[in-house]
Amino acid sequence: MFTTLTVIATAAVAIVLAVWARHVSVETRRLRAALTDAAWQLAHDPLTGLANRAGLLAAHTILAATPQPIIVVLIDLDGFKTVNDTHGHDTGDDLLITIADRVEELTDLYGGTAARLSGDEYAALLPADGHDPDRLGAAYVAVIAEPARLDVDDAPTTIAVTASIGVALVASTDGFGEIALHRADVAMYHAKHGGGNRHVLYTPGMAMPTRTPRRGPRPRDQRPSQGRAGA
Repeated sequence: MFTTLTVIATAAVAIVLAVWARHVSVETRRLRAALTDAAWQLAHDPLTGLANRAGLLAAHTILAATPQPIIVVLIDLDGFKTVNDTHGHDTGDDLLITIADRVEELTDLYGGTAARLSGDEYAALLPADGHDPDRLGAAYVAVIAEPARLDVDDAPTTIAVTASIGVALVASTDGFGEIALHRADVAMYHAKHGGGNRHVLYTPGMAMPTRTPRRGPRPRDQRPSQGRAGA
């Protein structure tokens, strides 16, 4: 009788432990998934799924760990406000997603990381790996300028935008914001100043153009930054 009770008690304990272990395992997986999702959201743009500024910084850190030249591309859409004003913000969002897909696809071909920094501004970091930055800039101009077919009020509509693009070739030891992005930013402003729908390659000593036709400051310019005065 005593042996039977012992066996039953042991079996019961085993069942309880198994159930508890299974519960712990499920809860652990749930927490791990929640943490992974939270980490992804911190590093990505919720609209397009591209990396955000934090994600691009992380990509730069990884890329810069290997001594090598890096190509930085900064993309600003021309006349995007007109799309929002004419077709509405939902259509504008659809266009931003379409452009993001194009930028990401081209960037992936060169082993880089694409990002949406804010509003209608994108960026890409790529290992130089012998690629011609000038030709790469031209490729981004071309893919973005292709007309997009979007549904506007349930009717297929062709919408086209162009982009002003700055391209900079930097060293892996150059700082992310104060040098890499800054140089591409200066070149992008020259492209914008030149009428848009073009790219400009940063050259040593290049400074901001004296006048730019851009509408107001960008959201990322209104936030405190870590020294963007480098050239």
